[in-house]
Amino acid sequence: MDVLDRKIINLLQAGFPLSEEPYLEVAQQLDIEEQELLDRLSNLLEKNTLSRFGPMYDAQKLGGAFSLVAVRVPEDDFDKVAEIVNSYPEVAHNYKRDHGYNMWYVLATDSPEKIAEVNSDIEKKIGMKVFNMPKLEEYYIGLRLPV
Repeated sequence: MDVLDRKIINLLQAGFPLSEEPYLEVAQQLDIEEQELLDRLSNLLEKNTLSRFGPMYDAQKLGGAFSLVAVRVPEDDFDKVAEIVNSYPEVAHNYKRDHGYNMWYVLATDSPEKIAEVNSDIEKKIGMKVFNMPKLEEYYIGLRLPV
C-alpha cells in the first residue's frame, strides 16, 4: 500500500459523494484519473487490504435487525462450525476469540423476528447453544481508522 492508497482509504472513510459520478468526484479530490481510482480500489479489494467497499445501512431503520451472538465451540470443531455459521447469508461478521465463548458473529436480518429463526436453525445444525445479545442502545462514535 503506497501513499496514494492511504489517501484514498482515508478520504473514503469520511464519506462518499452522492452524485451521478461519485468516483470522478473522488478522483478529482485526489488529483488522479477516475480509472486509476477504480483500479486502485479493485486492487485493494483483490489483495484483501480492504475487506469490503460499500455503504453501511442501518438495518433497523429499514425494518430489519442486527444482533451479536456468542457460542462456545470446542477447538477441534471450530472450523466445521464456522463453515456452517458462515453459510448463512444473514451472518455479517464472524470472529474467533480467545475466550470461553470463542465464536462471536453478527446477524443482520430483514426483520427482528428473523434473528430468532436464524439462531434457532444454527443451533440445530451445530448442536450447540447460541447466546443472542441484541443491542439495547446504539452509540454512534464516528469510527475512522486513519492509515
